This record gives sequence, structure tokens and C-alpha cells, in this order.
Amino acid sequence: MDENYDVVVVGGGPAGLSGALALARARRSVLVVDAGEPRNAPAGHVHNYLAREGTPPADLVAAGRAEVTGYGGEVIAGRVEAVARRGDGFLVTLDGGRGVRARRLLLTTGLVDELPDVPGLAGRWGRDVLHCPYCHGWEARDRRIGVLATGTVAPEQANLWRQWSPDLTLLMHDAPALSAEDAERLAARRIAVVNGPVVGLEVDADTLIGVRLASGEVVPLDVVVVMSRLTPRTDLLEPLGLKAVEVEMGGDVIGGQVPADPTGATTVPGVWVAGNVADVRAHVITAAAAGLNAGAAINADLVAEETRDALEAYRHQVRTMFEEDAWEERYRANPSVWSGHPNPQIVTEATGLPPGRALDVGSGEGADAVWLAERGWQVTAVDISPTALERAASHAASAGPPAADRIEWVHADLRDHAPAEGAYDLVSSQFMHLPGETRRALFARLAAAVAPGGTLLVVGHDPSDLRTTAHRMHFPDMMFTGEEVASSLDPTAWEVQAAESRPRVVVDPEGRDITVHDAVLVARRLV
Repeated sequence: MDENYDVVVVGGGPAGLSGALALARARRSVLVVDAGEPRNAPAGHVHNYLAREGTPPADLVAAGRAEVTGYGGEVIAGRVEAVARRGDGFLVTLDGGRGVRARRLLLTTGLVDELPDVPGLAGRWGRDVLHCPYCHGWEARDRRIGVLATGTVAPEQANLWRQWSPDLTLLMHDAPALSAEDAERLAARRIAVVNGPVVGLEVDADTLIGVRLASGEVVPLDVVVVMSRLTPRTDLLEPLGLKAVEVEMGGDVIGGQVPADPTGATTVPGVWVAGNVADVRAHVITAAAAGLNAGAAINADLVAEETRDALEAYRHQVRTMFEEDAWEERYRANPSVWSGHPNPQIVTEATGLPPGRALDVGSGEGADAVWLAERGWQVTAVDISPTALERAASHAASAGPPAADRIEWVHADLRDHAPAEGAYDLVSSQFMHLPGETRRALFARLAAAVAPGGTLLVVGHDPSDLRTTAHRMHFPDMMFTGEEVASSLDPTAWEVQAAESRPRVVVDPEGRDITVHDAVLVARRLV
């Protein structure tokens, strides 16, 4: 078992497994911890679950677990002893003391049915002591049904169950006396009313045959219906600051549930609830749907957090990646960063030019500057990194004179130090990628540095390269096209000789030959 998860789900019933399934399919790391105490354990079958009608509860859970683990989720049998906030996430302590960390929590701990204090009820719960007509009405149809009154809604319960059987009895037990209106409605529906406390069940050969009143009278029945008090399992939630609120029905408090929005999000950031702990009226299929909604909402919340973090990191990288410290770190971390060969486009464009004065912008380890100097150019090679310049000067020294003597190595940031205007017969900027406005301002300075009759050569990674496996740094605002650079030049002062995307075959990080494109501008200054 891992120690860190995107989501820990507490409770492995339909709500928890459905939420875990949505999260696992969203490629989240998810752990489901299930104590094995499902509310519907006494029931023989699940009903009103489309396409799963009549499935035994244990079979439904087993199928759900298999689906969750099939998508990479983890499901373990155990109990969560405590949950606590830890930084931006949570520490979940399992039985045995082991702790795991979660970025988000989905609690589907369900509820407990608290039955009236009538001997024998609990032992037959889910068999012939029932609560929900939609869960059990069909199975109890046309049988002798007694509704045990526990509050003012009992007449409505009896009237509802009358849909499934004509043989209905309302056992008043300790409920308030009927109003005249309720008594009349029950009479109209031919529902018998029996007064007096119920003190026990009559069972023969493990079959319910009736209830016994305090008077000693036995009322023959096949089924007893009772409304339990629905108490949510909130032990884990209360330390986080979440408490259940009372739920009323017809003026009676029938239980409690943890407040949440429609997605299951609670008032505690990072904590979701689903199923009966959040909705006492939820059926199995409703709980599963709520789990799905919560899982989707949790994933969306994680995506939003990851986007915020990525944006912060992206902005930090944009602010720092082209500063001197970042370049120094990059060069010092590797004995060589570049290939040592001149860039292909400068070879293509400068081979036919008569040597003169050249400005090599962002000269790096000096391959372009050395190549130009070997062909007679007097080169000013500028870079922001002293380490790169030292390495470049060493490479030039290895080339020997006269090339090494034709290069001036300049430590400068051309964003702040403009080159002399009109001073160079060739200005070459190879793969100078900066944020948009900064880049455009720099390119304007570089254009101004070109002498009349001189050449401006700007080369970069074409934006289409972001769609390849070349693994370019993903900074779309720093990419440009040759056409874009050409559009910034005064057509009366420049002759654009090329503004295009040129294909080039390279080997990607996986060792495959792929085609990338260089954005190329070649322009000759007229005046």
C-alpha cells in the first residue's frame, strides 16, 4: 500500500465505491477503506437499482470492488480510526496505527438504524421487520402488514404501505392520538387502527406471526414496518469541524445528516460526503449516484489545484529561466549543453555572404562564433552566462588563430544593453526565445544594429514543434514564426528574403527520427 493518495475514501458501500470508480477512471490514486458494516447487510437483495435489480448486497459490493481495482484503485478491509488536517491535505490513521496521506477525503460512512425498544425487532430487521416500501414493498405485497407508529408521520406511513397490500394495520404503540382527520382518512382506506403499546413479537418456527400488546392481545401479522431513527456515523467528521444537522419529516425528527452542497462538498475544504451520511433518504442507487457526483467534483477540484500550482510554477519559470543565475546553473550542471556544431540555418545563410562584422546573440558555447571567425568574420559574441563564455573562449582557443583572435567575447544581457546601431553586417539570433513583448523589443534592437546592406538572421523553434515529440519547452508565448518577425520590419527599410518555416530532421529523446521546423527570417537592410 502506498503512503500518499490523491483521495482516501472512507466507506466501501455503493457511494464510496462509485466515487472511487470515477476517481480511478480519472487516473487518480485512490484508496478505499471499508470496515465491512453495510447498513443493508440484513437485506437479501438490492431493489430499484436499474440493471442490478434483486442483486444481493454483498454481490453488488464485490462487483464494485472489482471494478475499482480494475482501474488501479485500492480497496482494503479495515477501519479508519482518525482523520486530521496535515498541511494542504489529511492524515488518515488506520486501525493498527498506520497512517496514509490524502489530498482529499470522501467520507461515505453511512448511518445506523436505531430501532424502537421493542424486544425482537432488531433480530428480524431486514427480514420481516422492514422500513422502506420501495425497498421491500413488492416482496411484502398482499401480506398482513402492521405499521408500528413512532411519531406523527405514522398515518402517512400506513397510507403509503396500503399501496402494496389491502391488509394494513396501524399499531399506535406510544404515538400521539390520531387527529379526527387522520382517523377518517385511515378509515376511508380501510386501514385498521390498534391502540396500546407493542411489547414483543410473536414468532413461530423462525416466522413472524404477529405482535403482542401490553394487554396480552396478539395482532396477527406477517410483516412489521417501523421507521428507525437514522443516525449518521460522524465520529471521523466531528474532529474536522463537521456536525450533523437534524432531519425532520412531518414534524418528527427522523435522524441527522452532514450538510453538503449538491456535489457533496462540505464546509471543510477538501472534504466531501456522499450516501446516507449526507442524505438519510438516499436509496442504494441514489447513494451510488451521489458518490459519482462527489468523485467527479473531487477530481475537478484537484484539477483546479494542479492548474493553480502549474500556473504559479510556469510564471516563476518565465520570470527566472532566462536570468543569469538560471543559465549559470544550466551550464554548470553539464559539461556541454549544445552539440558543438554551428546552427544549420546560419551555415545556410552566411556561407555566401562576404565576411564583415557579425553580432552573435546568445552565443552559448561559441560554435556559431567560431564558425564565422574561421570564415573571416570579425565576431562580437554576446551571452548572459560567464560560464558559457569561458567555455566558448576555450573552444575558440582550440580552433587556434586567426579565428580565435577575430572573436570578442562579451558578457551582457541585451535586454538591458542595446548593441551599437548600424554597426554589424550580420546580426544572428539563433533560438532566442523570450516572452512576447520582451522578445519583440529585443528583435527591434537587433534590427537597429544591422548596417545598411547588412543581414538580419533570426531563427527559432516554430510553434508547430510543440505538437511533436521533440519535447520543446512548452511556452507558446515565446514561440514565433518568420512571418511574425518580418511583419515588425519597416518595408521601406528592409528587403525580406525569407520568412518561412523550414523542416529539419532531428532525433527525439526516444531515439526516433522526426521532422521539426525552424522559424526563419532573413532580411537585408536597405537604408
